[in-house]
Amino acid sequence: MTTTPERTEEQDLPYNVFAKACPSRGTLEHVTGRWGGITLCALYEGSLRFNELRRRVDGVSEKMLSQTLHALERDGLVHREAQPTNPPRVDYELTPLGRGVAERLLSLVHFVEGSMDEVLAARERYDARRARDVRG
Repeated sequence: MTTTPERTEEQDLPYNVFAKACPSRGTLEHVTGRWGGITLCALYEGSLRFNELRRRVDGVSEKMLSQTLHALERDGLVHREAQPTNPPRVDYELTPLGRGVAERLLSLVHFVEGSMDEVLAARERYDARRARDVRG
């Protein structure tokens, strides 16, 4: 039986991500989805324009980045600043809340990056085991 880390000071929080109808689930999905976490981490370095952010988050489509930014802005994690210039200039930056989330995500990112040799070795072992199982 697996357990989740115990809540300590948050014991009496009014939200519970494990409850189906809890709104924290949506925010967690935005933060941990395919592009949300990477976008937040990219913005941790500072304010970026849309195309700068798109180049920084290699592989994201314009549509997906736009949807991700809208969700993160709605959740109060990203601030969008439109400058009344010609052509229009739009900058994105983290809010204080977004900065706190990004700091935690960056800890996870650094841990994963630092563990990749172990992860890649585990993948090789798994793939070899699966190949043996398929052959007989």
